[in-house]
Amino acid sequence: LARTVLFLNLADEPAIERIATPRAALTCAEYLAFDCDMHVLVVLTDMTNYCEALREISAARKEIPGRRGYPGYLYTDLASIYERCGRIKGKKGSITLMPILTMPEDDKTHPIPDLTGYITEGQIILSRSLQRKKVSPPIDVLPSLSRLKDKGIGKGKTREDHADLFNQLFAGYARGKEAEELQVILGEAALTEMDRLYLKFANEFEQRYVSQGEYEDRSIEQTLDLGWELLRMFPRSELKRVREEYLEKYWAKAISTTDREP
Repeated sequence: LARTVLFLNLADEPAIERIATPRAALTCAEYLAFDCDMHVLVVLTDMTNYCEALREISAARKEIPGRRGYPGYLYTDLASIYERCGRIKGKKGSITLMPILTMPEDDKTHPIPDLTGYITEGQIILSRSLQRKKVSPPIDVLPSLSRLKDKGIGKGKTREDHADLFNQLFAGYARGKEAEELQVILGEAALTEMDRLYLKFANEFEQRYVSQGEYEDRSIEQTLDLGWELLRMFPRSELKRVREEYLEKYWAKAISTTDREP
């Protein structure tokens, strides 16, 4: 806690203080980043409570409501908070912003998560069903996204095969979840052998790739190698999103390594 600054707003405090709290926190972060040359991580939780306070104040002012009673300027207001992160030319420090919000009724089309998704450069969505499966962290891979990932992966950054491996794992997991839905509706007998294989892959992907122990320190290299290990359950003909040279270099290596294991 020696390197932590907390700004707290309690539930029984006025709504006007709730909408001032994140701005006070970001002002402090800007001082630490751009005056003290620190790299600052700002965690704002829960932005849903902030938006509810904004709606309450808007109603008290008798403003014309927008979607679901939230003020029409909700997008602009959220952007004025989210866009205070980043760097300033000539300054050594930086601000990374991680807003956390609760999706009302788990509806990602709700104005709060919907508008947040338009403004931010990526979203990590947590799943109740994965949590019930004891997958931790319960990250729902398919709706989660990063608009900046292509600038941060690949040769010289992570590893040359990162992008192709990501695309193949994502496609395999998506097909596995489709097979899971088909199984629920029509029963396991309706699945083909390949559907069952993708279903098995999806379960392994959640339990071994997404799930990480509380004290597990997995490097990016280990994670990529684990991805190739999971892909080895497919015949080579199914790996259509990976370039041939990467299949020769990494997929074949994963197969040979497995063959040598006792």
